[in-house]
Amino acid sequence: MARKGKGKSDDRVLLALACGATVESAAQKTGVCERTVYRLLADPAFRRRLQAFRAEMVQRAAGMLTAAGTESIKTLLALQQASIPPAVRLGAARTVLEMGVRIREAADLETRLTDLEQQIATIMAVPA
Repeated sequence: MARKGKGKSDDRVLLALACGATVESAAQKTGVCERTVYRLLADPAFRRRLQAFRAEMVQRAAGMLTAAGTESIKTLLALQQASIPPAVRLGAARTVLEMGVRIREAADLETRLTDLEQQIATIMAVPA
């Protein structure tokens, strides 16, 4: 017979693990025994939920960082003004250049990946 609140405790364990807790820490934080956490991790459906939850958390964080990006760029550009000490200006300039390269690389990789996915979809759609 299923114990009361099982789903809620499973969800709490899921959240703790998704946030990086160890098995021991997740058990302690959620009030379940370590064996329960290990049992949940042995369940393929729970592991899929955990992976999906982690992926959603990463997507949310990426969205938040993207939203903050414009303000961060404005700050870095402001730090390059002549009235700012040279060492600070140098650091800001370096950061702007490094981030520019990374963003271009990420955009290029995303475009290339999308193109490959479309090619694969086209190939898979063609009857043999």
